[in-house]
Amino acid sequence: MTFGQSTSASERATRREWIGLSVLVLPIVLVSMDISVLYLALPSIADDLSPSSSQQLWILDIYSFILAGLLVTMGSVGDRIGTRRLLMIGSAIFGLASVAAAFSHTPELLIASRVLLGIGGATLAPSTLALLRIMFVDPVQRGAAVGIWTAGFSGGAALGPVIGGVLLEYFWWGSVFLINIPIMVVLLIFAPVVLPESKNPNPGRFDPVSVVFSIAAMLSIVYAVKHAAQEGVDLQALVVLAVGLVIGALFVRRQRATATPIIDFTLFRVPAFSVAVLVILVSVFVISGFNLALSQYLQLVKGLGPLEAGLWSLIPAVVTTVASVSAPLIMKRRSPAVILVGALIVMGLGSAVIAFVAVPGDTGSGFTLAILLIGMAVAALGVGTGTTLGSDRVLATAAPEKAGAAGSVSETGAEIGGALGIALLGSISAATYRIAMGDEGTVDNTLSGALATARSLPANESAELADRAREAYVDGIVAAAGSTVLIMVAAGVTAVVLFRKGQAASRR
Repeated sequence: MTFGQSTSASERATRREWIGLSVLVLPIVLVSMDISVLYLALPSIADDLSPSSSQQLWILDIYSFILAGLLVTMGSVGDRIGTRRLLMIGSAIFGLASVAAAFSHTPELLIASRVLLGIGGATLAPSTLALLRIMFVDPVQRGAAVGIWTAGFSGGAALGPVIGGVLLEYFWWGSVFLINIPIMVVLLIFAPVVLPESKNPNPGRFDPVSVVFSIAAMLSIVYAVKHAAQEGVDLQALVVLAVGLVIGALFVRRQRATATPIIDFTLFRVPAFSVAVLVILVSVFVISGFNLALSQYLQLVKGLGPLEAGLWSLIPAVVTTVASVSAPLIMKRRSPAVILVGALIVMGLGSAVIAFVAVPGDTGSGFTLAILLIGMAVAALGVGTGTTLGSDRVLATAAPEKAGAAGSVSETGAEIGGALGIALLGSISAATYRIAMGDEGTVDNTLSGALATARSLPANESAELADRAREAYVDGIVAAAGSTVLIMVAAGVTAVVLFRKGQAASRR
C-alpha cells in the first residue's frame, strides 16, 4: 500500500486513538525538553559542580549514548512483554532518575543519574512508535500522526529553553530535572486507559550477548572520537577505537547468524528504509550539535541570561515543529526519494550559512547572531521534513508485530545522531578552540573556564583573554559547520546511490 491510498472505515483511527496519540506525545516532549534544557543549564552546572571539560561532555553525552545503546534492546523487549507495559515501566524509572539528577552534588553523581535517565528513556521512543503503528493503520492518518509525534519532539525542544530559562532565572539548576515528574505522573495515569497493549506472539529467543556487544561498541567508538579531539590522536584513542570496531563487527555477525535477531537487517535491503534511517540520523546530528553551540553562544559569547537565551532558541525549534506538521502535505505530492534527498540538501544549505557566522573584528555583533539563527532555521526545515517522512517510512516497512523493533532502529539512528552531533561537533569545536587559544587553551579547554579565569585578572588582561576566548569559540562553530556541510554532501550522495540501486533491482 502506498502513501495516500485510502483504507476501509474499520481501519481508520477513531477518537480514542487520537486521544491516545496525545498521551504518546508526552514522553517525546519530555525527552527533547530534557536535552534542550540541559544545554541552558550547563553553564550553571559548570559553576556549581566544576566539572572538567571531559565531564561536561559526558554529562551531555552519556544519556544519549545509553539511550542509543539500549533502544534496539528495549524495542525487542517491548515486542515480548508488551509495549504499553514497557512504556509505563520506563516512565517510572525516568521519573526516579530525574529526582536523583536534580539533587546530584558532584559531577560523578550527575553522570550516574544521567545513565539511569538513559535507561528509562530508552523505553519511551520505541514504545510510542510501536503503538503508533498499531493505532494508525491508514497511511494518511499514520503520516499525520507521525508528523504530530515529530512535532512533539520539536515542541519539547522549543518549550525546553523557555521553561528552563524561567527555572534557571529563579531556581537552582536541579529544577530543570524536576519538571519531568508531573509529565511522568500524567502518563502513568492515562496510559492504561487510552493506549492498547501490543506484543509479538512469537518473539523468539532473547540474546543478552548482543545487547552487551551493541553498548560496548558504541561507547568505545564515541569515547575514542572524543578523546582524539580533546587530547589528540594517541595510542589510547586508536586502541579504544579498534576495540569498538571489532565488537561492532561481532555484533553484526551475530545478528546475521541468529534466527531471531534484535535488529532485522533484511529491512535495510529496502532503499527507502535505509535512507530514512540515514536521514533521521543526520537530521538529529545537525540539530543537536548546533543547538548546543547556539545556547552556549547566546550565554557565553553574547552574555545573555538563561531566559533570554531560551527565547532566542525558540526560532529554529519552532521552524522544525512547523516543518514536521506540514510534512504530510508534501508527502502526498512528492516521492519519498525526492523528499528525503531534498531534506539533506536543505540541511546542508543551512550548515553552509552557519559556516559564515564569524565576522572578523565583530564576533559578538547582532549580525553574527542573525547569520547563526538564519542558518539554523534553514537547517531546521530539512530536519523537520526529513525526520517526519523518515519515521513514517520506517513504520510502513515493518510488520505490526515487529513495530517495536523497527521503531527502535529509527530511534537508535536518531539517538546516535544526537550523541554524535554533540560529541563530534563539540569535539571539533573544542579542538579548534584549543588551537586558536594556543598556550592559553589550557584554561580547562572551555570557554566557560577561560571566562572564569578572566574574571580573576586585572581589567586589561581580563578583557583581552575574554575577547580572545569568545573569538576562538566562534572559530569552533565555523569549523563544526564546515564539517557538517561535508557530512551532508556524503549523506546525499549515499542516498542517491541507494535509491538508484533500488530502482535498478526493481526493473530486473
